[in-house]
Amino acid sequence: MTEKTTEMQDIFKAAQELACPVDRSKYVIKRFLAGPMCGKCFPCSFGSYESMMRLREIASALGSDEDLAALRQVGRMMVSMSRCKKGKDVGAFLIEMLDESAFREHVEGLCGQMQCVAFYEYRNVPENCVKCGKCQDACREGAIIGEKQVSIKCCHMAFEIRQKRCNKCGECIKVCSNNAIIKVNIETTAGVPV
Repeated sequence: MTEKTTEMQDIFKAAQELACPVDRSKYVIKRFLAGPMCGKCFPCSFGSYESMMRLREIASALGSDEDLAALRQVGRMMVSMSRCKKGKDVGAFLIEMLDESAFREHVEGLCGQMQCVAFYEYRNVPENCVKCGKCQDACREGAIIGEKQVSIKCCHMAFEIRQKRCNKCGECIKVCSNNAIIKVNIETTAGVPV
């Protein structure tokens, strides 16, 4: 087994750690472009770059049926026309990923795994919030506004996450022990406690 073949196996194995099939596909294509791809045949070089552009569109909530069709065509082209096994394997991987419903969901505005940042946001659940301020302290972007509970004051401004400032790092969720911050799919507004 060659070093390049082993490298491709390592790439595919590492990709399995990612929950979202779109993320998995982006990871494989990005890593393939960075190393194992030699660039000597047109199907691999053109197909991989085209795939990366289409996958970025899909992961950014800008994908369309045209992107899905183009990805499927690129995958088939790589399988049938690439000169080496690496290119054929990447094409087959892409076709396999496209068969998962996640790609259709992304085009329709939903990342079921809530991994693609364009599809979700963090929101405060006021009834669970004890106004301890830990989330505000953890936020490096200053995206959380509100006032900590102080015993000498009767009214406090509720905590809220300013979406335009939030970089979706998740630090606020890590420090909240009351499930007062949830990930919400922007399209469906269905919250998922993390």
